Amino acid sequence: MDVSSSYLQVDVNGEELFLVDKNIISSYSGRIRKLLGKTRCGTRNLKVIFHDFPGGSDGFELISRFCYSNGKIDINYSNVSLLHCLAIFMEMNESSSKVHNLFEQIEKSLEEIKYWTWSDLLVVLNHCQNLLPTVNSSGLLHKCVDSIVKRLALASEASPCQSTSSPDSSGLRLSTDTRSTDSFKNIFRATWWFEDLVSLKPYLVKMLTKSMVFQKFDHGVIARFLLYYQKSRFVTATQDEKREIMETVIEMLDSLDQRTVACKSLFGILRVALNLNIKKCCRNKLEKMIGLQLDQATLDNLLIPSPLGMDHMYDVNLVLRFIRSFLGTGFCRVPLIRMQKVANLMDLYIAEVSPDPCLKLSKFCSLVRAIPDSARESYDGIYHAMDMFLEAHTGLSEEDKRRLCYALNYEKLSSETCRHLAHNSKFPSRSAIEAVVSQQNKLKSLLEDTNQSKPFFDSPCSSVDTEIKDKREESCEQIVLYAGRLDFTNENEKLRANLQGMQCRVVELEKICKKMQNQMSKMLKSKLSRQNNARSLPRLC
Repeated sequence: MDVSSSYLQVDVNGEELFLVDKNIISSYSGRIRKLLGKTRCGTRNLKVIFHDFPGGSDGFELISRFCYSNGKIDINYSNVSLLHCLAIFMEMNESSSKVHNLFEQIEKSLEEIKYWTWSDLLVVLNHCQNLLPTVNSSGLLHKCVDSIVKRLALASEASPCQSTSSPDSSGLRLSTDTRSTDSFKNIFRATWWFEDLVSLKPYLVKMLTKSMVFQKFDHGVIARFLLYYQKSRFVTATQDEKREIMETVIEMLDSLDQRTVACKSLFGILRVALNLNIKKCCRNKLEKMIGLQLDQATLDNLLIPSPLGMDHMYDVNLVLRFIRSFLGTGFCRVPLIRMQKVANLMDLYIAEVSPDPCLKLSKFCSLVRAIPDSARESYDGIYHAMDMFLEAHTGLSEEDKRRLCYALNYEKLSSETCRHLAHNSKFPSRSAIEAVVSQQNKLKSLLEDTNQSKPFFDSPCSSVDTEIKDKREESCEQIVLYAGRLDFTNENEKLRANLQGMQCRVVELEKICKKMQNQMSKMLKSKLSRQNNARSLPRLC
């Protein structure tokens, strides 16, 4: 008998060479049948070479055993995923009662998936990730993932039976303290499965997360799992694996409710991601998530070193992108209290970066103007930051100094800051004039408001009277100080005229104040007189 004509050599991924009966194998495999159909009749020493056979030599041995057993094989959780991939690869889906037998047995086995234990599901899931991408097209992977998520949703009280990690051995202990509190128990029950799924590849984690979101899983638990997964996998991952893991975690966190992801955690991810050169789209998503919670950030969070090749100390452009994300389509939609928190945070940040001699004037002004004027109650912090900026940039021209001061709102400077500005020769003279005009407008507004109201004062030295007097004295003092700083040449004659006009108006305001003081004293005496007369009258029964 000629053995070479009835047998076929099969080289499986260069691992092992099998000698099989070509008639038996071809009767089950459409792929083998097609390959043999291309050969000439009577060809001897037939050989087939596979380079990407699922499961390697073990996989071919398994499918050969099925063929030699006349389509009979025990299918269970340990081999169902491999058999499914082998059936697809070997094209065992052609119209014949024999070849359909394997698919029918696999489908029948998968109907029992709801009765599999947690450990069985984990075994199948881990086998599936070693068979990608073939298993992904079969539908088996989706069934397994959905079963895992449904099992987690049902397991609200304790971990399921036969779990690979019991509550006592889980790597998720929040502390070594033995105190038993309801909060600890709730968190523990929700996270016992983290360690079981941490070995999965990023692709499967993405599938699991999407399934959890679809089945309305707690977004807070999902977020904690993603962060735990990233930290755990980074211990042994290569640089390329870290990049893939980080991109997956960012993409999945972006699909969750942003209120469930702590701002501190996002900044931690950002600092790691900056060294991994992740995709630009993923980085944009991360920056957007941080920007939406910018009011929860701290100064330390924002002090991120600038990228390599940049002269300035901190990454100012990154912070500007955070602000744009925070403001979104319009700052009117952001609650005022959140805007004020960000404004205070930005004032601290601007003060921190302003002494950097490499920080450009345009970037400094962009930081100041990034927050709407209505969000700042005071510009004192901005003024002092400008003072430090001018100290570090002594070579600025007068034009550049004026550009800098355009970002300053003089109406929101305190009197103390204005007095400081009066002695500050680093600022242009025009800034002094703007400051005194703003102070004069404040005094005028205060007098008008006081004149319109007619309150009864409890004492001759009322708080409003004292405030008016203080404002008047400060205004006069500032005019004198600012005038001493100006060099009245021909170009500054207009400034002299403006200052003289201001002095005249201050004198007029003094007269108005005295007149109001007299009126207030008369009103107070009249009130006291009526009270004394009322006390002298007898009580009526």
